[in-house]
Amino acid sequence: MKASPEALERAALRYLDRYDAASGHLRRLLLAKVTLSSRVHGTDATDGAAAVEQLIQRLTAAGVLDDTRFARQRLRSLRAKGCSLAMVRARLAAKGLSQDLVETILAEADAAEVGTDLAAALTYARRRRLGPFRSEARAERRARDLDALGRQGFDYETARRVIDCEDPAALLAEAGSR
Repeated sequence: MKASPEALERAALRYLDRYDAASGHLRRLLLAKVTLSSRVHGTDATDGAAAVEQLIQRLTAAGVLDDTRFARQRLRSLRAKGCSLAMVRARLAAKGLSQDLVETILAEADAAEVGTDLAAALTYARRRRLGPFRSEARAERRARDLDALGRQGFDYETARRVIDCEDPAALLAEAGSR
């Protein structure tokens, strides 16, 4: 594909038809196409980069690209999957969202109590059958279960509370009351 402004717009709209995207992520994808086009077809990369910036501005002004909406939806989705606050922060930043926007969205979510790390850890443990959701060999797998929660960005205290709890429903009720 030769990276003309029209081709870039078609590629962007085709991508946005399939996926919701942050402007930084879409910019990165389109700039990769511009770079490839400059290598293969000898097009000017600076012209392509300028076309990408204009396209991003037009899509943002039209409401097709909305980083705030994307961040809120992604936050809800990641928390429902059981991602820790640290993991949510990292994944939103990886999508090209500014740190200020990420912190604002997380503060809004905290005020609205979208979900605590304890509730997210319980969700993750249930999905992966860790700790109290494990049917057998629970004591032998404790260290591995703690490691799994740690890799997801949960602090040790949260992971320990989830893995060692006997009644997940009571712990979830406690998480909801905070």
